Amino acid sequence: MVASLVLHYLEDWGATLAEMRRVLRPGGRLIASVDHPFVAYTIRNPRPDYFATTSYDFNWTLNGQSAPMRFWRKPLHAMTDAFTAAGFRLSVSGEPQPDPAARELFPDGFHDLSTKTIFLFFVVEVPPSATGSIGEFGRGPRAAQEFTGEH
Repeated sequence: MVASLVLHYLEDWGATLAEMRRVLRPGGRLIASVDHPFVAYTIRNPRPDYFATTSYDFNWTLNGQSAPMRFWRKPLHAMTDAFTAAGFRLSVSGEPQPDPAARELFPDGFHDLSTKTIFLFFVVEVPPSATGSIGEFGRGPRAAQEFTGEH
């Protein structure tokens, strides 16, 4: 399952992560990306309490139309706590760097993307022995038994 740049629009990740966890079978993975918490921390003046969950607003403009957006900045420990509270195990976290080939495609922005953290990536998984998932093919534990031939 992939959640690319969506979780930071939610103040509380609990219900969303619980539902994602519910539909993934044991061993299933969630790959998530979010705005790096330090980015929102540094762009605010005055700077908020880093260890608090805080909101900030931003206006997106596309084709001359402006749309107000609200983001929720969480400290790193709150993000990892939310994943583990939902029953996930953290496999990987990372602060990605751009591919060197992007230097030619985006010469003006490459330096900033290479030297400033912008995004944070997580790979979390449902432990193999976990219970409480829908199961194979989303039809419940019986479907998994039918698929494997176990009864």
